[in-house]
Amino acid sequence: MAVKINTAFLKGFIQENELPLIAPFCELAHNALHSGDGAGSDFLGWLNLPEYYGMNPEGKAELTRIKDAAARIRANSEVVIVLGIGGSYLGARAVIEAIKGSLYNSRPQQGTPELYFAGNSLSPAYMNEILSLITDRDYSVVVVSKSGTTTETALAFRIFKELIEKKYGQDGAKERIIAITDKARGTLKELADKKGYETFVIPDDVGGRFSVLTAVGLLPIAIAGCDVDALMAGSEAGMWAAANPDLFENDCYKYAAIRNLLLRKGYKIEMLVSYENSFAMMNEWFKQLFGESEGKDGKGLFPASATFSTDLHSLGQYIQDGARMLFETVLWFKETDSDLFLKDEPENLDGLNFLSGQNMSAVCEKAFQGTLLAHTEGRTPNIILELPKLDEFELGHLIYFFEKSCAISGYLLGVNPFDQPGVESYKKNMFALLGKPGFEAEKAELLAKLG
Repeated sequence: MAVKINTAFLKGFIQENELPLIAPFCELAHNALHSGDGAGSDFLGWLNLPEYYGMNPEGKAELTRIKDAAARIRANSEVVIVLGIGGSYLGARAVIEAIKGSLYNSRPQQGTPELYFAGNSLSPAYMNEILSLITDRDYSVVVVSKSGTTTETALAFRIFKELIEKKYGQDGAKERIIAITDKARGTLKELADKKGYETFVIPDDVGGRFSVLTAVGLLPIAIAGCDVDALMAGSEAGMWAAANPDLFENDCYKYAAIRNLLLRKGYKIEMLVSYENSFAMMNEWFKQLFGESEGKDGKGLFPASATFSTDLHSLGQYIQDGARMLFETVLWFKETDSDLFLKDEPENLDGLNFLSGQNMSAVCEKAFQGTLLAHTEGRTPNIILELPKLDEFELGHLIYFFEKSCAISGYLLGVNPFDQPGVESYKKNMFALLGKPGFEAEKAELLAKLG
């Protein structure tokens, strides 16, 4: 029950002497992370979250309150809208779809509401589509924002708060709005206290992209009926598995080291690949985690993703024969809880009777193996991350694996993996162009540049 790294298909890309040479630097990164002496040390709360929820009385009480709130929402709501952007929604949506399936909302789920995510874009078409789903249905809103002023989320909450108060009244609304926000300050916290919403805390020492194992992710995940206890147990197993500073005993650190070595050799893009459609949003979570953590000071791998075998019919040609600047990290789940038996077809018009008597999972495995051989022969390095199956426990383990490897990777690069200064640039320009008070000079300058 663990994430295991398979490096068999890195021969010819990584030499035997290279991992021993980078090992001391991984140990330095480990020491900086665990001593709190490294860059961004104010944001290391995620390191011990599994232990906090699993062993700390306060954390265990918080997890119980999360599950109780989720049960209440499931009981009174046909639909739940989760408002948040970036780390405030990606992790929750990723886990829900990975466990429940990408078509979760199209199937009747016993005792669980449909979940939709808004407040993550400025598209009026998407917002109207969400609004059309709740016209005659009972619904609740979970709003996730540390400050309460993030434009996309704040605008969406303004709309939903007005609608929910109109439908249920002030007293009814406070039973259907939950705020996940700062523990003491900010616009959303002030409003929640004034209106009487139940609140959960975004810890000060946990950045958004590392927050999936806090109430930010756990409440929506619990509302969807996923087993949050198993998720946290898996993350705790991941925490202990990644505790050893020796990369030869720690697959999490070995993964970070190999990524760094491949970057030094000119491989600038990492493509996360899975063979499960339900994993698509986990790919998006991965891209935010590594993109925001590493992409600064002109450094970092560009995180991309693909779902095979689907994307083999669109990106496959490039991966096989294009510029040699990317490598693949392939997730392979050894077992599946859902399979199809392939039967014989009398006329065999499609010529596929040679597959009869097999399960579809066996066909998928051969596609995985065939692709692996083709891409490595085409000079695309492949890291394989093997997991027993895709369930809450293993997913919790994988989340912690990626989070810690990301932190070690950032330190190996020489960047602060816990800040995101570049994210603020577009916001300042947008505020100025929209005419926000205090941005008058910037507005004139930007309009001149736009012509």
